[in-house]
Amino acid sequence: MTYDNTLKYLVEQYPEDFIRYLLASEVTDIQILKTELNQEPIRADSVTFLQTANQILHLEFQTLPASTPPLPLRMLDYWVRLYRQYNCDIEQVVIFLKPTTSEAVFVDQFTARNTTHRYRVIRIWEQDPEPLLLSPGLLPLATLARTDSPQSLLQQVAVQVSMIEEAATKQSISVCTQLLAGLVFEPELIRQFLRREDMRESAIYQEILQEGLQEGRQRGIEQGIEQGIEQGRQSELRLVIRLLTRRLGSINSQLQSQLQELSLAQLENLGEVLLDFASEADLMNWLNTIEN
Repeated sequence: MTYDNTLKYLVEQYPEDFIRYLLASEVTDIQILKTELNQEPIRADSVTFLQTANQILHLEFQTLPASTPPLPLRMLDYWVRLYRQYNCDIEQVVIFLKPTTSEAVFVDQFTARNTTHRYRVIRIWEQDPEPLLLSPGLLPLATLARTDSPQSLLQQVAVQVSMIEEAATKQSISVCTQLLAGLVFEPELIRQFLRREDMRESAIYQEILQEGLQEGRQRGIEQGIEQGIEQGRQSELRLVIRLLTRRLGSINSQLQSQLQELSLAQLENLGEVLLDFASEADLMNWLNTIEN
């Protein structure tokens, strides 16, 4: 969920960068469409409408190739709904983020009797990082691109981030870069090149966190209030554990068991303070204050 919200933020804030990279087009008159499509609602990761070109760019980001329903069928479903609603050219691009040998990341069409639907597939780990290094909105994705020296690439991205002049933009791109780099880099290496303080200070980090919590709660509400509270708690628990792991490294089983017992409110409180932790001892002290 963290990655989904990070990429949604990047596409909505820097649509020109994605359009230039994927369509080789310079378009400035861009409308961001709502991601919920009509009929029985489904959500696409990102839908960008190029008004001047009468074209829709539909981006679908996938961390893992597994999908229910299968991704090719989903892409056909998205296309039909978009075409029915907007009746214009639609360019669909699936971007796989995390390296895998699964055959699913090489599938670029849906095929059934009398029906074939094609879309573009990009395996980001196969892409040249140079075009991604040219635009602020694409810098976080550059950490996942092709390289013979991952550490050098991460350092190069960090240098480009540091050269962004506008402070708020630099901070937001730094946060998004750290979050996406976590797909392939160890937290210790990320900390060598990018300021962890940006995470705590950044408005976009808090926005991503709160949106992720809201989505978890909303899904839960649809299944009933009781189940919703638990699903929201589990969603927050997973997020907190991921953030703690990036901050402190692996968390021992005893501490993980204690985290499992925390309420949703306690987990939300922990999510606000954990970026101040420097060691497991800080986490233990915080948990002791809860018990007392």
